[in-house]
Amino acid sequence: MNKKGQALVEYVLIIALISVVIIAIVNAFGGYLKDAMTKSSCSLIGEEYVKGEKPGEGHCSNKSN
Repeated sequence: MNKKGQALVEYVLIIALISVVIIAIVNAFGGYLKDAMTKSSCSLIGEEYVKGEKPGEGHCSNKSN
């Protein structure tokens, strides 16, 4: 038997499963991650963060508005 080939297939399956899990997590929490990045960038450029209706829809706005 070719045990090296079998081990390689097992590693590929494990990597594929991990990839699917990571993609699912990013899809589920992507909006929250985008909001966190937007909030950070708003503070860096001196603007106010305005929360959107849904996760991922927040944006920066001038403080005077």
